[in-house]
Amino acid sequence: MSLEGKVCVITGATSGIGEVAAIDLARQGARLVLIARDSARGEATLTRLRAAGPGAAHRIHYADLARVAEMKRVAAEIAAAEPRIDLLVNNAGALFTRRQVSPDGLEMHFAVNHVAYFVVTQMLRDRLVAAAPARVVSTASAAHYGAKLDLDDLQFARGYGGMQAYQRSKLFNVMWTRELARRLAGTGVTANCFHPGFVATRYGDNAGGLLSYGVRAAKMLFAISSEKGARTLVYLATSPEVTGVTGRYFTRCREKTPSAAAQDDAAARRLWDETARLVGMT
Repeated sequence: MSLEGKVCVITGATSGIGEVAAIDLARQGARLVLIARDSARGEATLTRLRAAGPGAAHRIHYADLARVAEMKRVAAEIAAAEPRIDLLVNNAGALFTRRQVSPDGLEMHFAVNHVAYFVVTQMLRDRLVAAAPARVVSTASAAHYGAKLDLDDLQFARGYGGMQAYQRSKLFNVMWTRELARRLAGTGVTANCFHPGFVATRYGDNAGGLLSYGVRAAKMLFAISSEKGARTLVYLATSPEVTGVTGRYFTRCREKTPSAAAQDDAAARRLWDETARLVGMT
């Protein structure tokens, strides 16, 4: 898919696979609109984008995607500035050792890894439809295979474990992608998610406790580069092979069957409805 003149909105693009993908897309002619939290990293990435794709008016918006009001504000700003969005990449995410809640009372994995995807995509839906054929690409994880689904405890108030909460948030990414694809049917907008691999990025470094040390040690031994981790993201964003393909889960640029829990479409609809209720977007 030619990206010349296309508009791409991406979260989590100031480091790791998000930044690698953003620079790749800029080199292919896309105009990048970033959502970031850290201004120093944001400006550094913006400089790299301008070098990779000179002449395109790349932009950056700042927001804390742990706060629902900030999610809504930044998405509304982008919607007001961009009449058409050809590609939305939901990539921002985090890993926490101890249970924390956002200012909205949401467990932080749920808020950052799931709710941010939901809110930003819903707020930009009309702009994606206006640009159809358009694509939504979201970063999930193979960690979802080990998740136990409990829709009666979305905030993980019982039996919290950092890795377990992370796994469940990645399961929600796959479930939400399938439900999003169902709701976008007939609009010309596709939605797919992917596992990037175990990537040597900043992800998990600030999780705290033994988990943070374990993640760092594992990355030293087993992790792949951000360049390799970004390949499936860029593939789903640009490849003609996935034109019209929607609601699927990919790894290494190939479709893969997600877990049985991820394929529970009734549960996905319930997750959607409850998330909408929690963020006031019913």
